[in-house]
Amino acid sequence: MAKLVYALNVSLDGYVDHTAFGSGPGPKLFRHFIEEVRNTSGSIYGRVMYEAMRYWDTEQPDWTPDLREYAEVWRRMPKWVVSRTLNSVGPNATLIADDVGAAVRGVKERLDGQVEVAGTKLAGSLTDLGLIDEYQLYMRPFVLGGGTPYFVGPRLPLRLVANELIGEDAVRLSYVPA
Repeated sequence: MAKLVYALNVSLDGYVDHTAFGSGPGPKLFRHFIEEVRNTSGSIYGRVMYEAMRYWDTEQPDWTPDLREYAEVWRRMPKWVVSRTLNSVGPNATLIADDVGAAVRGVKERLDGQVEVAGTKLAGSLTDLGLIDEYQLYMRPFVLGGGTPYFVGPRLPLRLVANELIGEDAVRLSYVPA
């Protein structure tokens, strides 16, 4: 059975607005993300996050070798997209429009390894259903003062199980439900 992990970059004050994090991750953090995607069994996206990640579906002429490598591993990874407004999704993706809880339980039962969750509203819903096994916050040295919070809804009790400095400026904090 797969472990469902909610992982996102987050500011020091708890927000996930990726456009506010400057020019993106440094080289070591980006390499970490490439390896994470390579070793992930799949990802479950909310609509907004999926639409942002579709950037990786189309080759760009100015990509560096690392950007190209990320795109290649991202394209190969199976994806599930939770949306009631989309009618279709791109390559290697499956649309989940109804009974999200049952669909996500099915993904967890069919796969081994780690399945990543991306999208704050989706993660909040899956938290309410008790389906998220681990929360990984990639703390970045920014204070945004507002935006989309990493946690949506009531705060559940968590227990820190790991912390790791990654690259120049990120700390990954890993928590499980207490």
